[in-house]
Amino acid sequence: MQDQTVETEKLDPRRKVWEIKAEWQGMAWPPEEWERGEAVGEPPGLIRPAPVEEVETAPTPAERARSLARELLETAVLTILIFLAIRLVVQNFRIEGSSMEPTLHAGQYLIVNKAVYWLHPPERGDIVVFEYPRAPNRDFIKRVIGLPGEEVEVRNGVVYINGKRLYEPYISAPSNRSFGPRVVGPNEYFVLGDNRPNSSDSRTWGMLPREHIIGKAWISYWPPETWGFVPNSGYSFASPEEE
Repeated sequence: MQDQTVETEKLDPRRKVWEIKAEWQGMAWPPEEWERGEAVGEPPGLIRPAPVEEVETAPTPAERARSLARELLETAVLTILIFLAIRLVVQNFRIEGSSMEPTLHAGQYLIVNKAVYWLHPPERGDIVVFEYPRAPNRDFIKRVIGLPGEEVEVRNGVVYINGKRLYEPYISAPSNRSFGPRVVGPNEYFVLGDNRPNSSDSRTWGMLPREHIIGKAWISYWPPETWGFVPNSGYSFASPEEE
């Protein structure tokens, strides 16, 4: 019988474990079924311990406060980054004065495209917002008329570029002022207001340096009746017969 027991333990290493469980639960060992040579299985009446379930503990008030503070900080940082990214590309601008009448009006709000001149330089006819060269803390808005290297002249209110008359249909109130002739320097622009009799522009304070240009007037969004793209360009050169 002893040899049989040793052989069974070798064949079934679980026997020792069951023996310990049975002893702990106050049961007879070995089970009668085993003594009768029946199939080895779970000892009869053996109670399996219930599995231990993991219980999630509720966060403490201090942990909830730290979590809320972290979420608020992340939201604030993300908001600031988005705001800076938008300001890097566009900027709003409110028109003051009547120098761009009848194209643009005092009190009109615009969105200025600051990224467009990363791709190419300003072009003739563009309406640009820029820092006033004599007071960089003030922003002006004018139309680009003369480009770098061109000879600009104004005769009795009529603009000539390299000796060719410029046709400007956006002007409703011409002036009799004259200017030049003068060559626009490198990285400079000759700019004028559309309301020529009431505009402080390159005729008064000279050429506009490229580094002072903020961007191109792009969209008008207020008042509602002015909503839409800002009308840039619109010029043409007169034919020899018209000159």
